[in-house]
Amino acid sequence: MASDKDLITCHVLDTSIGKPAKGVRVKLEGGHAPLKTFESQTDDDGRIKAWLPYSSVHSSGDVPTYTLDDVLSEVENKSTWTLRFDTGSYFGEGKTFFPEVLVSFTVDKNQHYHVPLLLSPYSYSTYRGS
Repeated sequence: MASDKDLITCHVLDTSIGKPAKGVRVKLEGGHAPLKTFESQTDDDGRIKAWLPYSSVHSSGDVPTYTLDDVLSEVENKSTWTLRFDTGSYFGEGKTFFPEVLVSFTVDKNQHYHVPLLLSPYSYSTYRGS
């Protein structure tokens, strides 16, 4: 990886308090079948710059060793990816209308995608950032 961030990044801002949403767990899934899953958690600035391969507590065997760059390099042209934000854990059980926010988007080969999420307990908005 040439830079300190992956080709897919995100940023979560809690608009109900006007601050970055620190500690939001996020899963990223995509590529070609079988789909690959990654996970991370927002930093103090509400950002995710790098992803780790996801390994379920119920899975057995080897720990996945692929990187997001590995998976993206295998894609011929376009692929669909989904960000899954665990907003229920962030706000607390029963304190949000959206316990999970899913954002699906199309990725073209060799481009960077930054996906901000503007979040409050009863609404959210997203867009393609830079």
